[in-house]
Amino acid sequence: MRVLVANLGSTSFKYRLYAIDGIDGAEARMLARGGFERVTDYGAVIGQAMDELASAGHKTIDAVGFKTVLGGDITGCLLADEKVEQALLATADLAPAHNPPYAAGIRTFRERLPAVPRVALFETAFYQWVPPRAHRYAVPEAWYEAGIRRYGFHGASHKFVAERSAELLGRADIATAARNLYIAGPAASPESATQNPKPLRVISCHLGGSSSVTGIRDGVAIGTSMGLSPQSGLPQNNRVGDLDSGAIPCAMRRLGLSLADVEKQLTRESGLLGLSGVSNDVRDIKTAADKGDARARLALDAFVHGIRHWVGAFWLEMGGCDALVFTAGIGENNPWLRAAVCENLAELGLVPDPAKNAANATEQNLAAAGSRAQILVIPANEELVVARETARLITSLKK
Repeated sequence: MRVLVANLGSTSFKYRLYAIDGIDGAEARMLARGGFERVTDYGAVIGQAMDELASAGHKTIDAVGFKTVLGGDITGCLLADEKVEQALLATADLAPAHNPPYAAGIRTFRERLPAVPRVALFETAFYQWVPPRAHRYAVPEAWYEAGIRRYGFHGASHKFVAERSAELLGRADIATAARNLYIAGPAASPESATQNPKPLRVISCHLGGSSSVTGIRDGVAIGTSMGLSPQSGLPQNNRVGDLDSGAIPCAMRRLGLSLADVEKQLTRESGLLGLSGVSNDVRDIKTAADKGDARARLALDAFVHGIRHWVGAFWLEMGGCDALVFTAGIGENNPWLRAAVCENLAELGLVPDPAKNAANATEQNLAAAGSRAQILVIPANEELVVARETARLITSLKK
């Protein structure tokens, strides 16, 4: 089966074409990839992408998969029909940079390739089995019924980490369970996972343009740093991260801001950009910090502090950690950040090897000999997860 994975950003469109030869994705092959930046017309660039694929000999597409972000109560892996489009638009206030582009992309593919099935794998899907104690806010019941809760994001990335970390640690049983999680359904719950006499406890740090930390027991998420929206959790590139709810009315009173002003500043002018005053890119901030810029150094310190805070929370919740994993652009490519996150954790059984960390290999185990917990770098592969789950769903519907 040939699956086109469409990744739509607020001003970008990227695609990858996979051949899925086995239902478990073990024989998945990437056939083509491409992308466009500064997009203003998704219909035009999607048409151009189709032309590029056709000219390269890839004229057959069996399904299109989307890494959709948030649909409220609609989650999981399902056909991207008009109901999904409506759910994306209905929750666009919580994911304004993501949901409208995905709704537009799904609609465009429906119009251009009406005979090709479309599948949405929601980023929230990986967190379907997080227990209520970890996804509920302490708000009135009416708020919860209105959808105010922790949803969690970067689900495809953390799911891949759950699978790959189990493989690297020799736990084929857990790797298989994690790979089949969406097929298994609610039976694969954190409660059942705790009965495993030798559970696999993984803390996954997805660190990139937006970042999150997720606790994973036996391939199943038990909680995550992001909450109601992608604006929460760690300091993001230009989004605030966690914030006391009292800060909003306080800022409105003291600074004379409107609610629209507050939303703009918290989603576009905050996070690492707001702290550093330099950039929303960690590379630029690190350069400035190394030259003595105090605000840039503060931004990096706050970022590391946030990561360690959530790592510690899940370490305690799971009663230990078998592997601390770094993935996504920042986590994969910055030895200095990994060293800072892992600093002074020897008493918890986590000891990095400085030479291995400095080598900065693509996929590696950074733990020193004798470290009880492993330190893994696993390249992100969200598109593969989307392609595989898309193929699984389409195959199941044909039976």
